Amino acid sequence: MQIRKAPRSYQICVSGAASGETVESSAKLAFAVGKAVAKAGHTVLTGATIGLPYHAALGARDELGLSVGFSPASSFREHTHSYRLPTNAFDYINFTGMDYVGRDVYLVRSSEAVITIGGRMGSMHEFSTAIESHKVCGVLLGSGGLADFIPMITDRLPTPSKRNIIYDTDPQRLVKRVIAVLDKLDQSLDENPTPRSLGITKDSQFEG
Repeated sequence: MQIRKAPRSYQICVSGAASGETVESSAKLAFAVGKAVAKAGHTVLTGATIGLPYHAALGARDELGLSVGFSPASSFREHTHSYRLPTNAFDYINFTGMDYVGRDVYLVRSSEAVITIGGRMGSMHEFSTAIESHKVCGVLLGSGGLADFIPMITDRLPTPSKRNIIYDTDPQRLVKRVIAVLDKLDQSLDENPTPRSLGITKDSQFEG
């Protein structure tokens, strides 16, 4: 008797600016990314914050998908009163108690892919953490901010797992390409369950 494998649901982080000019210019793009992730049956992870990640979470909810937020706060009260962050776009909020920097690492490490839209220094931290963690990275070109600087940064600095960075200008197409790579990695892991099958190598030249 052959057992059918259930479809995989990936945890895909959407990273982007919480404020600034890219929020206004790329809000619809972030919404489209979140909606596309949810439509494909996967979970949208964000920093439970405002701005572009918030619009991505709204996109996921619009598609009746699952939206999970990773809050810098340690409780609901701290999340809403001290950090003044929203709650209405999330099915579940993980109150990390790690402030923004620790939250970023926890969020990225809990994700299987990270999609960057716009972005400022916080998004840079999440992107660099994703790269160092050998995550699949999607970059929405034309969304401004960090996203449009990433090709230059990765060309000028030695970048681990550079082949895992996917660039596109179309939100739906970018999400499809990210999912396709995750499917391929998932299949490789089934066939050969070792770190090397995921393209993960511990190369000291990329330390620091």
